[in-house]
Amino acid sequence: AYFALQVIYARRKYKISPPETRGHPEFERIFRAQANCSEYFPIFISLLWVAGIFFHQGVAAACGLLYLYTRFKYFQGYAAAAQGRLGPMYASARLLWLLLGLAIAGLLAHFLLS
Repeated sequence: AYFALQVIYARRKYKISPPETRGHPEFERIFRAQANCSEYFPIFISLLWVAGIFFHQGVAAACGLLYLYTRFKYFQGYAAAAQGRLGPMYASARLLWLLLGLAIAGLLAHFLLS
């Protein structure tokens, strides 16, 4: 919701009415950052859910909080400059891979050790 609100505020600030997605470069970066975060959210939620159920809730929750923080930093970095997104983007990708590993480990343990 925070990211969507930032797009709304940027639309007002730069006078860009929906459905336009072009305009001031800062608006375009904010809009793209929000779209990128929205695109990865279903993957994140799915991995978080499976890792939490089949591996460990606490570990999955910690990874989830770190992921949300890195996405927040990604959004802030991208809004300031396109290069500002790179560090947090790589960190969030590593956390998604970690959640995937936890989910697979949990599923394997559940189905192979049962």
